[in-house]
Amino acid sequence: MDLSPRSTGDSTSGQGATPVRRRWLPMVIVAIAIVAGGVVVTRFLTSAIDYYCNVDEIGVRSGCDEGRRIRVQGVVVEGSLAKENGATTFDLSFHDKTVQVRYEGDPGGVFQECIPVVAHGRLQDDLFASDRIEVKHSNEYVEKNDTRMKESDEEAAACSVQQG
Repeated sequence: MDLSPRSTGDSTSGQGATPVRRRWLPMVIVAIAIVAGGVVVTRFLTSAIDYYCNVDEIGVRSGCDEGRRIRVQGVVVEGSLAKENGATTFDLSFHDKTVQVRYEGDPGGVFQECIPVVAHGRLQDDLFASDRIEVKHSNEYVEKNDTRMKESDEEAAACSVQQG
């Protein structure tokens, strides 16, 4: 029985390159899986974050940029509400800035002019394409954004006064 060590350059045994290839393959597979997992997690986290912005903060405040998914708060401008081809369009205003909103569908509920709302969606070419409308803010939002709510209620009250 020969117990002497074999050299890795032994071409007669046919086993010279196999151990090196076997060690690299699992490491390459693990590296690809880590990179793919990182890409998936990053995409999920960035798409899950919707910034709250007032209408006057669009394009001004960081995170309130065109093309990015955001939640825009403002007051529905009196006389701007229209329904056409199954979509609802209206102007949303806050601190003398206005953006036109297009919502595919009927917001329903207590949605009307001169009330504060939050529209979820993306700004595309000066039109805010919304896929969700919130009329009543959640308690968590009210608690964290007390100042915004007071300002929004003041603007809604001013709109209601103009209406009467």
